Amino acid sequence: MLVIWIGCFGLIACEDVIEVDTPTEDPRLVVEGLLRVDTTQTYIPVEIRLTQTANFFEEIRPVTDADEVIIIYQELANGIPSGDTFRSSLTQLEPGSGIYVPDPSFDSDQRIPTSILEDDYQFTLVIRWQGRRYAGQTQYVTAVPIDELRQGDDTLFGEDETQLIVSFTDDPDRDNFYILDFGFGNYLATEDTFYKGQSFEFSYFYDEEFESGTLLEVGLLGADRTFFNYMDLLVEQTDGQQGPFQTPVTTVRGNMFDVTELDNNDNVDNTAQAELFPLGYFAIVQEFRAEITIE
Repeated sequence: MLVIWIGCFGLIACEDVIEVDTPTEDPRLVVEGLLRVDTTQTYIPVEIRLTQTANFFEEIRPVTDADEVIIIYQELANGIPSGDTFRSSLTQLEPGSGIYVPDPSFDSDQRIPTSILEDDYQFTLVIRWQGRRYAGQTQYVTAVPIDELRQGDDTLFGEDETQLIVSFTDDPDRDNFYILDFGFGNYLATEDTFYKGQSFEFSYFYDEEFESGTLLEVGLLGADRTFFNYMDLLVEQTDGQQGPFQTPVTTVRGNMFDVTELDNNDNVDNTAQAELFPLGYFAIVQEFRAEITIE
């Protein structure tokens, strides 16, 4: 009887509910504003995805009720805005999507032509949501083509891996930063400190062995120092387990700011309210892509 009683007690004890306190905070706006430019196309592919952070065990919700999403752009002369100011008004691609694209209902075309990228422009993304106003600024950054993309036979930690060998030639006329997109949420940030003006080749290892015939695509994006630092930190935190714009383990500041109390679009770095800021990043960069079929 003693043995049976102990067993029953153990079963009852297993039914106890353990309550775990999880950290909570008010939702923050998350801006996915990485615009990848193919200069052979007529227009910049503008898609701004807006979501809000969620607490543990909650789904990430799209922001479907933004009062205004616009991109303001103006040509620079010696680094100072000059000339006419242009605006591109955005609306949701589909109701409930949280993806904002140039509004086709306007009489004038709200798309931004890639031809303006031949000159020096400053772009400002402005978002009004829930009584707050957010803004971020960027300038277009060029990249270089991928010279070669081939499959390797080496492994890094085990047999269930796939090696890609990537090579490109750095632009010698300036200090360059690059972001490589290997798909599946895998990114790599690199700078040309040790290969300036030279051909650079390196290996990247996927932690799975792809079936023969699988098509892989790699993107090489330009970046300025700020975007490079942002992506480098996010890659370090996520370790390839999630996309770079999903909420990271710790809060990483991007280039979007809460500018509710400011009335000057030329200054969006709101240091007076440093604790008020959205997550995410706004960037317009050139991208070159290459494909490879796994053997």
